[in-house]
Amino acid sequence: MKKFLVAIDQGTTSTRAILFDIKGNIKFTSQFEFKQYFPKNGWVEHNPNEIWLTTLKVLKKVIKRASFLKGNIISIGITNQRETTILWNKKTGKPVYNAIVWQDRRTQKFCENLKKKKYEKIFRKKTGLFIDPYFSATKIKWILENVKESKKLLKSNNLLFGTVDTFLIWKLTKGKKHLTEATNASRTMLFNINSNKWDNEILRKLNIPKIILPEVKNSADDFGTTNKKIIGKEIPISAVLGDQQAAAVGQACFEKGSVKSTYGTGAFVIMNTGLKKIYSKNKLLTTICYRLNQQNTYALEGSIFIAGAGVQWLRDKVKLINNAHETEKIAKSKKNNDGVYIVPAFSGMGAPYWRPDVRGLITGLTRNSDWKSLVRATVESVAYQSYDLFNSMKKDGLNPRVVKIDGGMVSNNWFSQFLSDVINLNVVRPRVLETTALGVALFAGYQVGEFKSLNEIKHKWKKDRVFSPKLNKSLRNNLLQGWKIAIRKTLA
Repeated sequence: MKKFLVAIDQGTTSTRAILFDIKGNIKFTSQFEFKQYFPKNGWVEHNPNEIWLTTLKVLKKVIKRASFLKGNIISIGITNQRETTILWNKKTGKPVYNAIVWQDRRTQKFCENLKKKKYEKIFRKKTGLFIDPYFSATKIKWILENVKESKKLLKSNNLLFGTVDTFLIWKLTKGKKHLTEATNASRTMLFNINSNKWDNEILRKLNIPKIILPEVKNSADDFGTTNKKIIGKEIPISAVLGDQQAAAVGQACFEKGSVKSTYGTGAFVIMNTGLKKIYSKNKLLTTICYRLNQQNTYALEGSIFIAGAGVQWLRDKVKLINNAHETEKIAKSKKNNDGVYIVPAFSGMGAPYWRPDVRGLITGLTRNSDWKSLVRATVESVAYQSYDLFNSMKKDGLNPRVVKIDGGMVSNNWFSQFLSDVINLNVVRPRVLETTALGVALFAGYQVGEFKSLNEIKHKWKKDRVFSPKLNKSLRNNLLQGWKIAIRKTLA
């Protein structure tokens, strides 16, 4: 009987389940989109039940296909949007409020107050993160302070918190397991990456009760077994990784200094720093890349809030395109950017600026500018934001030579080439673009003994295409100068 691995890839705009064979080839994909809700400016929410129902749908479809292919699913891995926050009733499983998404900015003022109290250094040293609404901690606090039901449930010890991975594990095991793992925990702003424990001092400062937090496990570990009544089969859940860390695993970034950059809803650069934590002097995050056998491998990370979400904005809000694929042809059709720049600070700005208060800007418009200029400028903005991250790495004395790229945007050859030109580095695209799902599937296989070492996993990675810088130095400098001016205007 054929052996299969399943990855549940729960993202910001859709939920996927992907069926892999043992060689890491995709055999089947099921995907369902779900709604994002924007109740107020800067607020972004999901309905947790929609997340759960889409997960259930895609998982059942994949199980059915595995049976059709006369195979056996030996393990499930879960990868997920990371900082998104859910609190629910321990007895009923009913969420007390919508999931507050990582892009949400509602706790901006509270974060500013924490900074005024000079807490940033403490938080940074312990968690590797800056104080920002992006992370889970202040989202938890907001729910505890603003949702009456959460207060009632807390008093009776019936309230649970989790990032999306925790919520899905709890649902799939029918409430038996309240668990997360190190990479997701490291994005809450509550987890001490030195001691590998929830930090009591931070919990006290934020008045968040430890009792609602899940147990933290290794990235490849025993997360329980799916309940037969729920999905029709008992399958071990053997790996969990935050989506960006999963992509680093899927890109085989196991060596110190290896770098991947993912271009999905947001964009995220991760550099493996090995067993050593590096604290950036240029506003990159220190985080956990993965944890195996109680040992952390660390990473430096740069987070861009708006990448593919900018393309969605072009499609859904300003209606300049019908689908994302059109952007390649449109960008190509323009000889240059006409001096038009878009800074897509729709949810503030992430690294290296960390300005939750700023909003988007379009600059450089003339009578010659047209709708195609806006499309190209939106796609270009992702490359410029990436430049800011790699420039921060360079300032920190870290000089990657090659960057492995993945995510929906990199199927656009024009964008991938422009990215290489702007960051002035070789950019490598893998054969399997679903590296996030692949990474957690391979870790799930590793946990159940299908793969004996990380080296064996590394050999599953295959190169598709290399993009090398072609832009002359003066043109590159001119483009970057225009971007720097646009940034200054945005931050002013």
